[in-house]
Amino acid sequence: MTDRIAIAGARIFDGRQLSEPRTVVIDGGVIGTDAADAEVVDAGNGVLLPGLIDAHVHLSGHNTLEKLCSYGVTTALDMGTYPPQRLAALRETSGGSDLRSAGTPAIGSGGLHARIPTMPSDAIVTHPEQAKPFVAARLAEGCEYIKIIADPGEGGPDQRSMTALVDAAHAHTMRVVVHAVSQEAVIMALDAGADIITHVPLGPPLDPQVVARIAASGRTVIPTLAMMEGIAAAAGRPDGFAGARRSVGLLHQAGGRIVAGTDTNDTAAVPFQPEAGASLHHELELLVDSGLSTVQALRAATHLAARAFGLTDRGAVEPGMRADLVLIDGDPLADIRATRDIRRIWCGGIEQSPAAGNTTR
Repeated sequence: MTDRIAIAGARIFDGRQLSEPRTVVIDGGVIGTDAADAEVVDAGNGVLLPGLIDAHVHLSGHNTLEKLCSYGVTTALDMGTYPPQRLAALRETSGGSDLRSAGTPAIGSGGLHARIPTMPSDAIVTHPEQAKPFVAARLAEGCEYIKIIADPGEGGPDQRSMTALVDAAHAHTMRVVVHAVSQEAVIMALDAGADIITHVPLGPPLDPQVVARIAASGRTVIPTLAMMEGIAAAAGRPDGFAGARRSVGLLHQAGGRIVAGTDTNDTAAVPFQPEAGASLHHELELLVDSGLSTVQALRAATHLAARAFGLTDRGAVEPGMRADLVLIDGDPLADIRATRDIRRIWCGGIEQSPAAGNTTR
Protein backbone atom coordinates (compact mmCIF):
# COMPACT_ATOMS: atom_id res chain seq x y z
CA MET A 1 0.00 0.00 0.00
CA THR A 2 1.08 3.58 -0.65
CA ASP A 3 -0.32 6.96 0.27
CA ARG A 4 1.07 8.42 -2.93
CA ILE A 5 -1.33 9.61 -5.61
CA ALA A 6 -0.18 10.60 -9.11
CA ILE A 7 -2.59 12.98 -10.84
CA ALA A 8 -1.66 12.38 -14.48
CA GLY A 9 -2.43 14.51 -17.51
CA ALA A 10 -3.39 17.71 -15.68
CA ARG A 11 -2.79 21.23 -16.90
CA ILE A 12 -1.43 23.17 -13.93
CA PHE A 13 -2.23 26.78 -13.08
CA ASP A 14 1.19 28.16 -12.14
CA GLY A 15 0.05 31.68 -11.26
CA ARG A 16 0.54 32.97 -14.80
CA GLN A 17 -0.76 30.40 -17.26
CA LEU A 18 -1.74 26.77 -17.71
CA SER A 19 1.04 24.26 -18.25
CA GLU A 20 1.06 21.45 -20.74
CA PRO A 21 -0.45 18.25 -19.29
CA ARG A 22 1.85 16.72 -16.66
CA THR A 23 1.79 14.68 -13.47
CA VAL A 24 1.46 16.01 -9.93
CA VAL A 25 2.27 13.68 -7.03
CA ILE A 26 0.55 13.79 -3.66
CA ASP A 27 2.88 12.23 -1.10
CA GLY A 28 1.17 12.15 2.27
CA GLY A 29 -0.04 15.66 3.00
CA VAL A 30 2.33 17.46 0.61
CA ILE A 31 3.12 17.70 -3.08
CA GLY A 32 5.97 15.32 -3.88
CA THR A 33 8.11 14.31 -6.84
CA ASP A 34 8.34 10.49 -6.69
CA ALA A 35 5.48 8.75 -8.49
CA ALA A 36 6.80 5.25 -7.83
CA ASP A 37 4.02 2.87 -6.72
CA ALA A 38 1.53 5.72 -6.68
CA GLU A 39 -2.17 5.29 -7.30
CA VAL A 40 -2.79 6.96 -10.66
CA VAL A 41 -5.66 9.39 -11.14
CA ASP A 42 -6.35 10.28 -14.77
CA ALA A 43 -6.95 14.04 -14.94
CA GLY A 44 -8.17 13.74 -18.52
CA ASN A 45 -6.62 17.09 -19.52
CA GLY A 46 -8.45 18.84 -16.67
CA VAL A 47 -7.03 21.88 -14.90
CA LEU A 48 -5.40 21.54 -11.48
CA LEU A 49 -5.61 24.62 -9.25
CA PRO A 50 -4.05 25.26 -5.86
CA GLY A 51 -6.71 24.90 -3.18
CA LEU A 52 -8.75 28.09 -3.00
CA ILE A 53 -8.52 30.43 0.00
CA ASP A 54 -11.45 32.45 1.30
CA ALA A 55 -9.82 35.33 3.17
CA HIS A 56 -12.97 36.41 5.03
CA VAL A 57 -15.36 33.89 6.55
CA HIS A 58 -17.39 33.51 9.74
CA LEU A 59 -17.94 29.99 11.02
CA SER A 60 -21.20 28.65 12.39
CA GLY A 61 -19.62 25.30 13.17
CA HIS A 62 -17.62 22.48 11.64
CA ASN A 63 -20.30 22.17 8.96
CA THR A 64 -19.09 25.49 7.52
CA LEU A 65 -15.57 24.11 7.11
CA GLU A 66 -16.93 20.99 5.41
CA LYS A 67 -19.10 23.01 3.05
CA LEU A 68 -16.27 25.38 2.15
CA CYS A 69 -14.04 22.44 1.31
CA SER A 70 -16.72 20.85 -0.86
CA TYR A 71 -16.44 23.91 -3.12
CA GLY A 72 -12.65 23.70 -3.36
CA VAL A 73 -12.00 26.23 -0.57
CA THR A 74 -9.29 24.34 1.31
CA THR A 75 -8.25 27.22 3.61
CA ALA A 76 -10.71 29.30 5.64
CA LEU A 77 -9.48 32.58 7.14
CA ASP A 78 -11.99 33.27 9.89
CA MET A 79 -12.66 36.87 10.91
CA GLY A 80 -14.49 36.32 14.16
CA THR A 81 -15.38 33.19 16.12
CA TYR A 82 -16.14 33.40 19.83
CA PRO A 83 -16.18 32.56 22.66
CA PRO A 84 -12.69 31.00 22.81
CA GLN A 85 -14.09 27.57 23.74
CA ARG A 86 -16.05 27.46 20.49
CA LEU A 87 -12.97 28.26 18.44
CA ALA A 88 -10.91 25.66 20.33
CA ALA A 89 -13.53 23.00 19.60
CA LEU A 90 -13.46 23.83 15.88
CA ARG A 91 -9.68 23.50 15.79
CA GLU A 92 -9.87 20.04 17.35
CA THR A 93 -12.22 18.60 14.73
CA SER A 94 -10.89 16.94 11.58
CA GLY A 95 -12.04 17.19 7.98
CA GLY A 96 -13.04 20.23 5.96
CA SER A 97 -11.05 23.36 5.23
CA ASP A 98 -7.88 24.18 7.13
CA LEU A 99 -8.67 26.92 9.66
CA ARG A 100 -6.96 30.14 10.71
CA SER A 101 -8.79 32.65 12.92
CA ALA A 102 -8.78 36.08 14.53
CA GLY A 103 -10.96 34.77 17.36
CA THR A 104 -12.74 37.60 19.15
CA PRO A 105 -12.61 40.91 17.24
CA ALA A 106 -11.77 44.24 18.88
CA ILE A 107 -14.87 46.42 18.84
CA GLY A 108 -16.10 49.63 20.40
CA SER A 109 -18.92 50.11 22.88
CA GLY A 110 -21.49 51.00 20.22
CA GLY A 111 -22.55 49.94 16.74
CA LEU A 112 -23.87 46.69 15.24
CA HIS A 113 -21.15 44.40 16.61
CA ALA A 114 -21.64 45.55 20.21
CA ARG A 115 -25.29 44.48 19.91
CA ILE A 116 -24.47 40.85 19.00
CA PRO A 117 -25.69 38.89 22.06
CA THR A 118 -22.83 36.38 22.07
CA MET A 119 -20.03 38.97 21.76
CA PRO A 120 -17.59 38.54 24.70
CA SER A 121 -17.19 41.51 27.03
CA ASP A 122 -13.43 41.63 26.50
CA ALA A 123 -14.04 42.43 22.81
CA ILE A 124 -14.73 46.05 23.76
CA VAL A 125 -11.61 48.21 23.54
CA THR A 126 -12.16 51.88 24.40
CA HIS A 127 -8.69 52.89 25.69
CA PRO A 128 -5.16 52.32 24.36
CA GLU A 129 -4.22 50.66 27.66
CA GLN A 130 -6.52 47.76 26.78
CA ALA A 131 -4.61 46.93 23.61
CA LYS A 132 -1.82 44.78 25.06
CA PRO A 133 -4.16 42.65 27.22
CA PHE A 134 -6.50 42.17 24.24
CA VAL A 135 -3.67 40.95 21.99
CA ALA A 136 -2.25 38.76 24.78
CA ALA A 137 -5.63 37.08 25.18
CA ARG A 138 -5.86 36.33 21.46
CA LEU A 139 -2.33 34.92 21.48
CA ALA A 140 -3.19 32.68 24.41
CA GLU A 141 -6.17 31.36 22.43
CA GLY A 142 -3.92 30.48 19.48
CA CYS A 143 -5.22 33.15 17.11
CA GLU A 144 -3.05 33.83 14.07
CA TYR A 145 -4.02 37.48 13.47
CA ILE A 146 -6.07 40.29 14.99
CA LYS A 147 -9.36 41.74 13.72
CA ILE A 148 -10.49 45.30 14.53
CA ILE A 149 -13.92 46.75 13.74
CA ALA A 150 -13.47 50.38 12.67
CA ASP A 151 -16.79 52.11 13.27
CA PRO A 152 -16.14 55.86 13.37
CA GLY A 153 -19.26 57.64 14.53
CA GLU A 154 -20.78 54.36 15.76
CA GLY A 155 -18.81 53.91 18.96
CA GLY A 156 -15.93 51.92 17.48
CA PRO A 157 -12.36 52.05 18.84
CA ASP A 158 -10.91 55.55 18.48
CA GLN A 159 -7.73 56.24 16.52
CA ARG A 160 -5.41 56.01 19.55
CA SER A 161 -6.90 52.68 20.61
CA MET A 162 -6.74 51.27 17.09
CA THR A 163 -3.10 52.32 16.69
CA ALA A 164 -2.28 50.78 20.07
CA LEU A 165 -3.90 47.50 18.99
CA VAL A 166 -1.89 47.45 15.77
CA ASP A 167 1.35 48.20 17.63
CA ALA A 168 0.65 45.51 20.23
CA ALA A 169 -0.09 42.93 17.53
CA HIS A 170 2.97 43.85 15.48
CA ALA A 171 5.13 43.46 18.59
CA HIS A 172 4.19 39.77 18.39
CA THR A 173 4.51 39.63 14.57
CA MET A 174 0.74 39.24 14.22
CA ARG A 175 -1.01 40.73 11.23
CA VAL A 176 -3.95 43.09 11.75
CA VAL A 177 -7.15 43.08 9.70
CA VAL A 178 -9.47 46.09 9.91
CA HIS A 179 -13.16 45.98 9.02
CA ALA A 180 -13.83 49.25 7.20
CA VAL A 181 -17.14 50.00 5.49
CA SER A 182 -16.64 53.76 5.07
CA GLN A 183 -13.86 55.89 3.64
CA GLU A 184 -13.27 57.38 7.09
CA ALA A 185 -12.73 53.89 8.49
CA VAL A 186 -10.31 53.07 5.65
CA ILE A 187 -8.28 56.17 6.51
CA MET A 188 -8.27 55.18 10.19
CA ALA A 189 -6.90 51.75 9.25
CA LEU A 190 -4.17 53.32 7.14
CA ASP A 191 -3.25 55.79 9.89
CA ALA A 192 -3.06 52.96 12.42
CA GLY A 193 -0.69 50.95 10.23
CA ALA A 194 -2.99 47.95 9.76
CA ASP A 195 -1.85 45.29 7.32
CA ILE A 196 -5.15 44.32 5.71
CA ILE A 197 -8.38 46.23 5.07
CA THR A 198 -11.52 44.17 4.58
CA HIS A 199 -14.60 45.36 2.66
CA VAL A 200 -14.93 48.29 0.26
CA PRO A 201 -17.52 50.96 1.11
CA LEU A 202 -20.89 51.08 -0.61
CA GLY A 203 -21.75 54.42 -2.18
CA PRO A 204 -19.35 56.76 -3.98
CA PRO A 205 -16.01 55.21 -4.98
CA LEU A 206 -13.00 55.82 -2.76
CA ASP A 207 -11.30 59.16 -3.41
CA PRO A 208 -8.31 58.92 -5.78
CA GLN A 209 -5.97 60.13 -3.00
CA VAL A 210 -7.12 57.30 -0.70
CA VAL A 211 -6.75 54.75 -3.49
CA ALA A 212 -3.23 55.99 -4.22
CA ARG A 213 -2.33 55.85 -0.54
CA ILE A 214 -3.54 52.25 -0.20
CA ALA A 215 -1.60 51.16 -3.27
CA ALA A 216 1.59 53.02 -2.27
CA SER A 217 1.49 51.59 1.26
CA GLY A 218 1.39 47.99 0.05
CA ARG A 219 -1.67 47.23 2.18
CA THR A 220 -3.87 44.31 1.16
CA VAL A 221 -7.59 44.84 0.49
CA ILE A 222 -10.23 42.11 0.77
CA PRO A 223 -13.21 43.75 -0.99
CA THR A 224 -15.87 41.09 -0.12
CA LEU A 225 -17.84 42.12 -3.18
CA ALA A 226 -20.24 39.18 -2.77
CA MET A 227 -21.22 40.56 0.63
CA MET A 228 -21.43 44.18 -0.50
CA GLU A 229 -23.57 43.20 -3.49
CA GLY A 230 -25.97 41.36 -1.18
CA ILE A 231 -26.21 44.23 1.30
CA ALA A 232 -26.81 46.73 -1.50
CA ALA A 233 -29.55 44.57 -2.98
CA ALA A 234 -31.22 44.11 0.42
CA ALA A 235 -31.15 47.88 0.96
CA GLY A 236 -32.30 48.69 -2.57
CA ARG A 237 -29.02 50.48 -3.36
CA PRO A 238 -27.65 49.13 -6.66
CA ASP A 239 -25.84 52.43 -7.19
CA GLY A 240 -23.99 51.83 -3.92
CA PHE A 241 -22.66 48.51 -5.19
CA ALA A 242 -21.61 50.13 -8.46
CA GLY A 243 -19.43 52.46 -6.40
CA ALA A 244 -17.88 49.53 -4.53
CA ARG A 245 -17.04 47.79 -7.78
CA ARG A 246 -15.55 51.03 -9.08
CA SER A 247 -13.35 51.27 -5.98
CA VAL A 248 -12.00 47.78 -6.70
CA GLY A 249 -11.30 48.75 -10.30
CA LEU A 250 -9.47 51.89 -9.20
CA LEU A 251 -7.42 49.95 -6.65
CA HIS A 252 -6.49 47.41 -9.28
CA GLN A 253 -5.49 50.11 -11.79
CA ALA A 254 -3.33 51.75 -9.11
CA GLY A 255 -1.50 48.48 -8.43
CA GLY A 256 -3.23 47.72 -5.13
CA ARG A 257 -3.06 44.24 -3.61
CA ILE A 258 -6.47 42.59 -3.83
CA VAL A 259 -7.33 39.28 -2.17
CA ALA A 260 -10.53 37.25 -2.49
CA GLY A 261 -12.88 36.92 0.49
CA THR A 262 -16.64 36.71 0.84
CA ASP A 263 -17.73 37.43 4.45
CA THR A 264 -19.71 34.19 4.36
CA ASN A 265 -21.82 33.94 7.53
CA ASP A 266 -25.16 32.83 8.91
CA THR A 267 -25.56 35.50 11.58
CA ALA A 268 -29.18 36.62 11.84
CA ALA A 269 -28.23 40.19 12.84
CA VAL A 270 -26.21 40.66 9.63
CA PRO A 271 -28.16 41.97 6.59
CA PHE A 272 -26.82 39.37 4.11
CA GLN A 273 -25.38 35.85 4.33
CA PRO A 274 -23.15 34.78 1.42
CA GLU A 275 -23.25 31.00 1.03
CA ALA A 276 -20.16 29.16 2.23
CA GLY A 277 -18.02 27.97 -0.67
CA ALA A 278 -20.29 28.89 -3.55
CA SER A 279 -19.87 32.59 -2.80
CA LEU A 280 -16.10 32.49 -3.38
CA HIS A 281 -16.68 31.43 -6.98
CA HIS A 282 -19.09 34.34 -7.33
CA GLU A 283 -16.48 36.62 -5.74
CA LEU A 284 -14.01 35.63 -8.47
CA GLU A 285 -16.59 36.54 -11.10
CA LEU A 286 -17.22 39.91 -9.43
CA LEU A 287 -13.48 40.62 -9.30
CA VAL A 288 -13.22 39.95 -13.04
CA ASP A 289 -16.27 42.15 -13.65
CA SER A 290 -14.46 44.90 -11.69
CA GLY A 291 -11.43 44.85 -13.97
CA LEU A 292 -9.12 42.07 -12.81
CA SER A 293 -8.02 39.51 -15.38
CA THR A 294 -8.93 35.88 -14.81
CA VAL A 295 -5.31 35.16 -13.88
CA GLN A 296 -5.32 37.99 -11.34
CA ALA A 297 -8.60 36.80 -9.84
CA LEU A 298 -7.24 33.26 -9.44
CA ARG A 299 -4.08 34.62 -7.82
CA ALA A 300 -6.28 36.64 -5.44
CA ALA A 301 -7.76 33.37 -4.15
CA THR A 302 -4.51 31.38 -4.09
CA HIS A 303 -0.96 32.75 -4.02
CA LEU A 304 -1.75 36.34 -3.03
CA ALA A 305 -4.13 35.30 -0.26
CA ALA A 306 -1.54 32.91 1.14
CA ARG A 307 1.17 35.56 1.01
CA ALA A 308 -1.02 38.23 2.63
CA PHE A 309 -1.49 36.01 5.69
CA GLY A 310 2.02 34.55 5.81
CA LEU A 311 0.95 31.05 4.75
CA THR A 312 4.12 29.98 2.99
CA ASP A 313 3.10 26.33 2.61
CA ARG A 314 0.20 26.81 0.19
CA GLY A 315 -1.16 28.84 -2.71
CA ALA A 316 0.83 27.10 -5.45
CA VAL A 317 1.18 23.66 -7.03
CA GLU A 318 4.85 23.04 -6.25
CA PRO A 319 6.84 20.25 -4.58
CA GLY A 320 6.95 20.65 -0.80
CA MET A 321 3.72 22.65 -0.68
CA ARG A 322 0.69 21.43 1.23
CA ALA A 323 -1.36 19.14 -1.04
CA ASP A 324 -4.40 21.40 -1.35
CA LEU A 325 -5.59 20.81 -4.90
CA VAL A 326 -8.74 21.30 -6.97
CA LEU A 327 -9.22 19.48 -10.28
CA ILE A 328 -11.70 21.22 -12.57
CA ASP A 329 -13.01 20.90 -16.10
CA GLY A 330 -12.78 23.81 -18.49
CA ASP A 331 -10.32 26.66 -18.73
CA PRO A 332 -10.68 29.28 -15.96
CA LEU A 333 -8.30 31.61 -17.78
CA ALA A 334 -10.77 31.77 -20.67
CA ASP A 335 -13.86 31.86 -18.42
CA ILE A 336 -13.54 32.31 -14.65
CA ARG A 337 -16.84 30.46 -14.20
CA ALA A 338 -14.98 27.24 -14.96
CA THR A 339 -13.81 27.19 -11.33
CA ARG A 340 -17.31 25.96 -10.49
CA ASP A 341 -16.84 22.79 -12.58
CA ILE A 342 -15.11 20.82 -9.83
CA ARG A 343 -14.26 17.19 -10.43
CA ARG A 344 -12.05 16.30 -7.43
CA ILE A 345 -10.67 18.00 -4.30
CA TRP A 346 -7.74 17.20 -2.02
CA CYS A 347 -7.21 19.03 1.28
CA GLY A 348 -3.88 18.29 2.95
CA GLY A 349 -3.59 15.27 0.66
CA ILE A 350 -6.94 13.81 1.74
CA GLU A 351 -9.59 13.60 -0.94
CA GLN A 352 -12.86 15.39 -0.21
CA SER A 353 -16.23 15.10 -1.95
CA PRO A 354 -17.34 18.01 -4.15
CA ALA A 355 -20.69 19.58 -3.27
CA ALA A 356 -23.63 18.13 -5.11
CA GLY A 357 -24.52 20.36 -8.02
CA ASN A 358 -21.49 22.61 -7.76
CA THR A 359 -20.64 21.89 -11.39
CA THR A 360 -23.75 23.72 -12.56
CA ARG A 361 -23.08 27.26 -13.69
